[in-house]
Amino acid sequence: MKLAEALNLRADLQQRVARMKERLSNNVKVQEGDEPAERPEALFAELEADLTQLEKLIVRINNTNRDTVWEGRTLTELIAAKDVLSLHLSVLRGTLESANVRSDRFSRNEIKFVRTVDVSELQKRVDALSKEIRELDAKLQQANWTTELQ
Repeated sequence: MKLAEALNLRADLQQRVARMKERLSNNVKVQEGDEPAERPEALFAELEADLTQLEKLIVRINNTNRDTVWEGRTLTELIAAKDVLSLHLSVLRGTLESANVRSDRFSRNEIKFVRTVDVSELQKRVDALSKEIRELDAKLQQANWTTELQ
């Protein structure tokens, strides 16, 4: 199985667990005299099986990411770099959004706000980070589809 397939399977299992939470919530309490649509015991068993499979899969994915070197860096390092770049981008976009908010003044007595950053330069940084993330993501996708899961 390729790493990308394992990542898709992990996402599916995570969604199944999330849906299971809702199914359990809908069936753990019913009106007196009624029967639940699904037996909670069976749902708990299904949940346990999914969680066991998910845990094993996560371990294999993490081991593969740790041991696979792509262009001189492990996949774990590439993922960490992408996460940090995404966080950086989020902060810069929030800053850019704050700098672009207009505050209309209706009289001279109202407070005037001025920008303390160069919006054009900040936008260039946002664009450069976005490009860097896209390129890094493309490398990760390529590695995911060519790497065998351990």
